[in-house]
Amino acid sequence: MQILKTIEQLQNIRKTISSNVGFVPTMGALHDGHISLIKKARLENEIVIVSIFVNPTQFLPGEDLDAYPRRDEADKRICELCKVDYLFMPEISTMYSKEEVLIKAPNKSYILEGLTRPGHFDGVLQVVLKLFGIVQATNAYFGKKDAQQLSLISQMVKNLFLPINIVPCEIVRENDGLALSSRNVYLSTEQRSEALLISKSLYSAGALVAKGELNTTIIKNKILEIMKNLDVEYVAIVDREFNEINEIELKNSIILIVVRFGKTRLLDNIWL
Repeated sequence: MQILKTIEQLQNIRKTISSNVGFVPTMGALHDGHISLIKKARLENEIVIVSIFVNPTQFLPGEDLDAYPRRDEADKRICELCKVDYLFMPEISTMYSKEEVLIKAPNKSYILEGLTRPGHFDGVLQVVLKLFGIVQATNAYFGKKDAQQLSLISQMVKNLFLPINIVPCEIVRENDGLALSSRNVYLSTEQRSEALLISKSLYSAGALVAKGELNTTIIKNKILEIMKNLDVEYVAIVDREFNEINEIELKNSIILIVVRFGKTRLLDNIWL
């Protein structure tokens, strides 16, 4: 595995590659969820490139940019074990100049995750577009846990006619059901135990749908009942275009949950 720090290094190597390139963009602190993306990319492409870059423009003032977990040496070892070909680890000064061409996310970026974090998705799309331009990948791999982000990136690729295939990948969970997240390390033992109610509520919602219940009000009330003792930021039931719906549309619906544990926000969802 070769570690690259500059855009020029990566672009020069990219010019020598004629086969399929799978790309996994990350912010580091790699866990089994990231590993599942890398393994899928490894299975489906001749060359695999992973990036690690904690992107400052997607953090709002007061958020955890400085405290965001950074484990560079462990991440390098994980990428080696996953047989990554190239690991791109740029500095902030490499990715951003003083004169930026800003990206404006569409209106649906200001609901749900974007409602309490206005401008967050502008920063996400900004850095993803830059990385796509540098890497020139055939396929890019993103987890379904960040469902709104996945939707917006897919829409950007479509709207800007980018020659890249977005590959959605399933959520990876701990054995007890907790969705993997780099921010799980912030949880106390008690908070982690309480967080299991998130996946429990989603499983219960899925069971209701399997029994034929499609009314989103009934499903949402069941979810809130299970999580009644948690600090629930939102529960939303939407179609794949992120429009709120009154009835579940099978193969076109997502239930999304965000819960706060102190300063830590945990996201989870189920695709129906």
